[in-house]
Amino acid sequence: MRPSVIANALVASLVGFGGTLALIVAAAQALNATQAQTASWVSAICLAVAVETAFLSWRTRMPVMAAWSTPGLALIAASPGFSMAEGVGVFLATGAALVLTGLVKPLMRAIASIPMSVASGMLGGVIVGIVIGGVKAMAVDPWLLIPLAALFFAMRLWHPAMAVIAALVAGIAAIVVTGRLGEEITLEMSALTYTMPLFTPASLIGLGVPLWLVTMASQNLSGLAVLRADGYKPEAGPIVTFTGLISLLTAPFNAHTTNLAAISAAICTGPDTHPDPAKRWLAGPVYAAAYLVFAFFGASLVALFAALPPGLIALVAALAFLGPLANALAIALKDERERAAAIVAFAVTASGVSAFAIGAAFWGLAAGLAVLGLERLKKS
Repeated sequence: MRPSVIANALVASLVGFGGTLALIVAAAQALNATQAQTASWVSAICLAVAVETAFLSWRTRMPVMAAWSTPGLALIAASPGFSMAEGVGVFLATGAALVLTGLVKPLMRAIASIPMSVASGMLGGVIVGIVIGGVKAMAVDPWLLIPLAALFFAMRLWHPAMAVIAALVAGIAAIVVTGRLGEEITLEMSALTYTMPLFTPASLIGLGVPLWLVTMASQNLSGLAVLRADGYKPEAGPIVTFTGLISLLTAPFNAHTTNLAAISAAICTGPDTHPDPAKRWLAGPVYAAAYLVFAFFGASLVALFAALPPGLIALVAALAFLGPLANALAIALKDERERAAAIVAFAVTASGVSAFAIGAAFWGLAAGLAVLGLERLKKS
């Protein structure tokens, strides 16, 4: 154990948690979750991340970092009209689908064969609405939000990973100093809140199928790629199965899907963490311990976010998604042969159109795959 192992693991956990906590709040608001349900969501999913990271890192002797599905949060936040009970039903179904994906190798290969251009076009269509929402929020509260956006872009020049956290901390400080904090925040331990799941065709198809696909394509496959890039040889099936199983256990307590981390994992998988690749797995237990702390105080953190102006939450969420949006669009437009299909997926998803009570993300993916299939049929 070296100081660099502890430092990198703590930075990774802080970036993963602090940079995207606002996204959980936004997703919970879209599902009309109560404050208790939102606090339970944060605590349960932090527990899931801690258990997955600690076990998988120890079992594989690799720095296998878990995280929650950030693209999944974007999908949930951009899919209003569902209840928290329907959300829990979707989370359970997605966890079961991940377990099945890990156990059935042909299914894993089928997911991996979905063109990244089309999947990224759909993801970009989901994210762009959240980013635009942040821009609109700045017009409503310019004196608070425009300086925070400027701070974010200035911070990106020196430390991109901490830019969102810097904007969030500065925003909270400004709210406290100006007396705009909605209520007094007290430190309290979290409690898990059970929600009876509700399974409906509209939620399972319109939200569940896209959530499963983006979790696999944008998170698990990317997380495996990060490990392989640093010389590790992870066995995908058991890892995906285990994260799906833990997701199943935490879903009734309002937690959405967990999976392999990509961005935060990259902080821990390289030589900066430890010169010996065989020792980098030690970052896993430290990372897991940090998430246990976040889990214990999730209620206080959610109470703090509930007391903040909605515009600040919207801006922080938008800033957090700028990088994923740029990455999604870059991948969507990279292959000229698949560009039209990717743009169709993006446009249909971004439109927010729904049919048969099924949301735009599903139709965007379906439209993109249909266009790509027609083009390939013509060439054959």
